[in-house]
Amino acid sequence: MMNEIEINQRDICEKYSAKFQTCDLNLKLGISQGVKEGIRPIHGMRVKEENGTSGWYIWAGEWSDAPDFFAPLHGHHIEEWADIVMPYLGLPEGWRFLITETYEDVWEDLDLIRCD
Repeated sequence: MMNEIEINQRDICEKYSAKFQTCDLNLKLGISQGVKEGIRPIHGMRVKEENGTSGWYIWAGEWSDAPDFFAPLHGHHIEEWADIVMPYLGLPEGWRFLITETYEDVWEDLDLIRCD
């Protein structure tokens, strides 16, 4: 039986014609401190799952190539940082989102999963 989180994730996938891909919340994601600080908009992109990570990178504010820009965070803790993100975590590898409390943009970006 699906819980409310999975139902919301499946709804987002259906809305954007994306295939639902479970996000194991026991795995880690990369997240920027700006998300916890409440900076908007929030960006998210999902690359391939590997090495105990869900493939999700989530940030707020300007992107940085600094080695400490993304901190590892177990998926279970994302609700404490920004519960607004939860409905988007069912998007599959190769998808992105850009959200605020009043704005939503979701799109496929296959460059995220190309192996050139």
